[in-house]
Amino acid sequence: MAHEQHQQLLETLHDCMAACNHCFDACLQEDDVKMMAGCIRLDRECADMCAYLEQAITRNSPFVSQLAKVCAEICQACGDECQKHADMHDHCKHCAEACHKCAEACRSIA
Repeated sequence: MAHEQHQQLLETLHDCMAACNHCFDACLQEDDVKMMAGCIRLDRECADMCAYLEQAITRNSPFVSQLAKVCAEICQACGDECQKHADMHDHCKHCAEACHKCAEACRSIA
C-alpha cells in the first residue's frame, strides 16, 4: 500500500494528532483538571495512535489495515469524550470534529 495513495488520510491523521495535542494542552490549563481527566487521557492515546498509523502508512507496513481499525476505535472514543465538553470548550469541540473525521477515514481502509 503506497503512501502516495493515502495522502488525504495522512493529512487527516496529522490534523487529528495536532487537534488532540492542542486539546490535551488546553485541558491541562482548565480550572477543573480532574473533570477533564478522561479527555486528557484519550487525547494522548489518540494523538499517539494517529502518529503511529501515519508512520506505518509512510513505511508501507503490512499491518496498516489492522492499525487503522484500532485507530478508528481510539479516535471515535476520543471524539465522543471531547464532544461531552464541546459546549464549554472550543478546543474540545474542534478535537471532537477532527477525531470523528479521522475515525471515519480510518474505517474506510480498515
